Amino acid sequence: MTPHAIFERIRSRWLAGYPTFDAALLTEDITLETPFSNHSLTGRDRVLAYITAGHAAIPFRLTACHTRAIHETSNPGTIIIEYELSGAMTATGATATAPFVVVLTTRDGKVAGWREYQPDTIAAAMQGKLP
Repeated sequence: MTPHAIFERIRSRWLAGYPTFDAALLTEDITLETPFSNHSLTGRDRVLAYITAGHAAIPFRLTACHTRAIHETSNPGTIIIEYELSGAMTATGATATAPFVVVLTTRDGKVAGWREYQPDTIAAAMQGKLP
């Protein structure tokens, strides 16, 4: 699978209510990073456990994913994607949209690296916890 096809599969998973990744999408040595929250994990089992637990804990459902831009890099297995996710709180129906940027690195048709720059305020905004 190409990096573009992998992102489309991930996007489809989000909108269908599934966690970002499943085991078939990941290399054994995947690295997941979220630099704004100083979080980094390496290894398929660790990443899947983190993603599955996080997905189970989110109090909202994703309703849209708009790809703003996809940037090619000098590495054909790496693309940079700018996108927006929209969601609705399951308890209240409150909605919000947030911008994201991810550096997606693939190897042998699987995700080898996912470095996502995300706002920490999206869940807080949706729950009415921002001033």
